[in-house]
This record gives sequence, C-alpha cells and structure tokens, in this order.
Amino acid sequence: MTPPTFRPTNKRPLAALALVALCVAEMAAAHAWSLSLTSASRRVFLHVGNGTANGNNGTINRVTATLTGAQLLAGTPQAMSSNSTQSNSLYGDGFTTCPNPASQVMVGASYRRNNNNQPASATLRVTSPANLTNAAGDTIPFSQISWTVSAPGSSVPNVIPAGTFNGGTQTLATVPANTYIENCHSFIYANSALRAAGTYNGQVTYTLSSP
Repeated sequence: MTPPTFRPTNKRPLAALALVALCVAEMAAAHAWSLSLTSASRRVFLHVGNGTANGNNGTINRVTATLTGAQLLAGTPQAMSSNSTQSNSLYGDGFTTCPNPASQVMVGASYRRNNNNQPASATLRVTSPANLTNAAGDTIPFSQISWTVSAPGSSVPNVIPAGTFNGGTQTLATVPANTYIENCHSFIYANSALRAAGTYNGQVTYTLSSP
C-alpha cells in the first residue's frame, strides 16, 4: 500500500490578496530567519514550498510516504518525501534554508505596516481535514502526520514551531509588524496502525492574515 499523500497549499486569505507584495531590495542581506523589515504599506506575504518573491505562485507541493508491507507491520514512524525544489530563502541573500528540499518544505511569512494605527501583527495558521482518504473510502486520521522544523545556522530555528496536524485549524505563529519569519518543515507519518491498501490523499491549507 502507499499511504499517505497530502498537499500543503500556498493560500492567502482573500482580504489579504490585494495587499500582497514584496520588496527584497529594501532589506539588508542577513543570515537569520526572523528578520526585521523596513516599514511599508500594509501587506502580508506567505510562501509554502515553491514560492515566488514578487508575485503569486499557484504551485501545490506534495509530501508523500510509500510503505512496504514490512514497514507497515513494524509500525515505526516513516519520514515523508517532498516534491518541493525550494532550498534558498526568498529574502535577502538567498541563504540555503532547506538544504534537502526533497524531504523538506520551506515555510515563510511576513507582515508589514507603516503606522501604529494598523494591526500590530499577522497570524499564520494551517487547516487540515479530519482524514486522508483513499479511493475506496478508507481513512487515516490527519493526526498521524506531524512535522519537525529546522533552519541551518539560525539561532531561532523554531520561529515557526514543530507540531502535529489536528484535523482542524491551528495557529502556528504570530508575525510582528515589519518582520519576516522562515524555516524548514520535515514531515513524518506515525504509522501507528495497519491500514487498508491504497493511496490516501488529503490537502492542508496555510493562511496568513491580519485583521
């Protein structure tokens, strides 16, 4: 059997779409993953996996695990692979945040504002369905998938923390005004029970929003 597959989605809330922009030249290059930005007109920017620095990117990357019968019987957690090719940061000097994109997904988010009357922060969230499902209607709880985080050389590798999907909406991080945060996510399938044969699919959606 081949469980499970899920697709993290680049998605910005409709209320934020008109505000999306990115001005890389306004920020000094730095090897850090919680970066201060110059103030600008109010906007949010979000990328998950393959991203584009100066515009929208409709790519939906896939994270997968293919298990043998022996692995299923062993019941040990399995690392998941990714079809992302994004290894370098979209900010600053393009530092290599995800050195192994075939097993990692880069997540980055920024919020900018230019006066104190605007909201002080933006919120990064992820929403997952209750289950992954195969063609026969069999299911695997989405809580079987978790992720670890890393950012080589960073003093704040967990600026977006590790966690486990809960089949609902989870708050991942608060992004202060005029700040960009980024790290690398590696996904794990818990493999804690035997499942019916098949390919299981599910899709998660990341959003960044400011009131």
